[in-house]
Parts: sequence; structure tokens; C-alpha cells
Amino acid sequence: MSFPYYIAKRYLFSKTSNNAINIITIIASFGVIVGALALFIILSGFSGLRTFSYSLLDVSDPDIKITTTIGKSFYITEDVHEVLTLNTSIKETSKVIEERVFLEYNEKTEIAFIKGVEENYTKISKIDSSLSIGTWLQKDFSNTAVIGRGISNKLSLGILNYGEPLKIMIPKPGKGFVNPRNPFYKIETQIVGVYLGTEEFESKYVFTSIEQARGLLRFKENEVTAIELKLHNSQDSDDVADVLQTSLGQDFKVQTKEQLNEVFYKVINTENFVSYLIFTLIVIIALFNVIGAIIMMIIDKKQNLKTLFNLGTTIKEIKKIFILQGFLLTFFGMCIGLFLGIALVFLQKKFELFMIVPDLAYPVEFRFMNLLIVFCTITILGFIAAKIASSRITEEFIEK
Repeated sequence: MSFPYYIAKRYLFSKTSNNAINIITIIASFGVIVGALALFIILSGFSGLRTFSYSLLDVSDPDIKITTTIGKSFYITEDVHEVLTLNTSIKETSKVIEERVFLEYNEKTEIAFIKGVEENYTKISKIDSSLSIGTWLQKDFSNTAVIGRGISNKLSLGILNYGEPLKIMIPKPGKGFVNPRNPFYKIETQIVGVYLGTEEFESKYVFTSIEQARGLLRFKENEVTAIELKLHNSQDSDDVADVLQTSLGQDFKVQTKEQLNEVFYKVINTENFVSYLIFTLIVIIALFNVIGAIIMMIIDKKQNLKTLFNLGTTIKEIKKIFILQGFLLTFFGMCIGLFLGIALVFLQKKFELFMIVPDLAYPVEFRFMNLLIVFCTITILGFIAAKIASSRITEEFIEK
């Protein structure tokens, strides 16, 4: 054990004759504990919120989506089919027909998107697991649809309303005269399910079979607006997207889930970073108490320091004593704060102590990365605080 470390430990754990210094040291320790606790809790909360938000995207978006850069629709040629078939990273593919439509039900109207999907679409996304009521599309029944909760609320439309179907319409294309009595292509559907998701997603889609959408839009066989892909490992989506983009060429746009929701991801990550900065600022303010406590300790131990200096201890070693004392003070405070933070995170996960709504607990997630971030942040800031406080020690100060 080095001499500065031994003295620093003695100063840290032994009471001084001055009660004010003892109180200041306790307050400084408490500030570090609270700062570490708050920083870890907020990082764990944002980790849980990020995971929860991303799980909502698993319902609404595929791992990779392929669209065309020329017009709205394209044909799945043999070349496109071969590129997708030969890529071993792809687990499932599903054709999609998507277009903006006009909805009408009981004299109420709404603009949304029809999304015609194949039978295997539930293997691409987890849309079937998000149903709040009813069932997903079944091949045994024709002219059925699944809508979002937002559309359901706006149109006052539930499931299995056999008395009045939902009308899905698009304007007839073309130029010149349009018959005002029949300006739309139209299909009528019965609603068999209502899905949940993000606010935007709930108000966006009416899911139907791809055959219904093809009939409404007058698409030809193998004509689609997109191909959605499910990968064996979603972590490889960026690499797979690059390979597909190179193979398919500039006539196609290949986007990952992150690229489809670029703004959403930026908002989540920015909020996380800003929250980290705010709570780091709180830790910095708390560490001013550590600086004050060390300076008071230096003043209180001035005679002891003079004795050590006369016995041959260098100024550098005396500074090191108080640097180590400040470091130990923040380190032990940080350890206690992290212990309490970890305990609270696991208690929240197990017992759901804090709720967002009555049936949804606030999501938290324990990650070693958050632990490492808090450890590095407070350790570095604690060392800097101790360094600042010890800079007061000079030969002139000791000799006075």
C-alpha cells in the first residue's frame, strides 16, 4: 500500500474534530450517490423505452423493404426473383401492394392506405400479435380487412359489421371526361380485426389480401409496389441491404427498418443523449460539494501537512493524498448509487412499481453498457474534481 493511499484512506474514513467538515463530507457523498443513481436510472429507462419503441416497429415495418425509384409500381421479373432467391440471408419474402385510398362508412369518410399482403405476411412482421380485437386475414374468407385503431375510432367502425361494409375507393385514372356518377373504383369489405401500434401506424393502413388490392388498383399479375423481407438475423440488415442494392441496381430503392424510420431513430437517440448530458450536469454540480469537502479537509489538516512536509513528503505526494481521497469519495458514492440503481431496475422489471398507464409498466432495461457509462463518467469527473481541489496545496500554503 502506497503512503499517499494509506493517508487518504485514513482521512476519508476517520472523523475530524470539526463537525462542519464531517457534515460537508456526508453531503458530498450523498450528492454523488444520488447523482450516480439518477444517471443510471435514466439511462436504464431510456434503454427500456428504446427497446419498447423498437418492438412497435417490428409490427409496422419489415427488416428490409424494396421499392422502385421509377413510378409507384414494378414487375417482379426473373432477375429480381433470382437475386432474392440466391441470397441466403433472406428468410421470407412477401409481395405488397400499397396505395392511398378513400374510406367511407356510414357517411363518415377518411383517407388512409390500402395494403394488400400475401398469406405469409405474418412471418414478415408481427402484425397479427398486435390485434386488440378480432383475427388476422384468413384465406377461407374473401372481402375482409384489418384496420388500425385510429381508423376504427374515426369511422366508429368495429368488427363484423355485416349491416354496412367498409367502402374502399380510389379515383379512376385517365384524362379527359370522367363520369361524375361513377368516378371511383370501389371494393366493399368486412372488418375482421383491429390492430394496435404507434399513433401514426394505427391511422394509416387498411390491410387486405393482395388479390383484393390488385383488383381495386387494376394491377397485373406480378405487379407490386414493394417487396418486404424478413432476415434470418436482423442485425445483418445493413450489409444485406447493400448487397441487394448493388444486385438490383439504381431502378430500385432498398431500405432497412432504420432507414424507413430515420426520424424516429434520430429522435430516440437524441433524447437519450440530451438526457445523459442533463444528468451529467447534475453530477457535476454534486461534485462541487466534493471539491468543497476536500478543500475544507486540506485547511483542517494544514498542521498535519506541515509535519509531513517537514518529514520529507513532497508537495506532489501531498497533492496525491487528496486526489486519492476525492477519488475514493466519489468511487464509493458511485458504487452505492449504482447498487441502489441496479436494485431499482430489477424491482421495476419484476414488480412493475411505476406504471405509465394501468396496464403498462414503465419499461426499463439493465445493460452493462449503461453501467460502464456511469462508471466512466463519474470516475473521470470525480478525478477532475479532486485534482482541482488539490491544486490549492502549495509550499507557500503549507509553510504559512
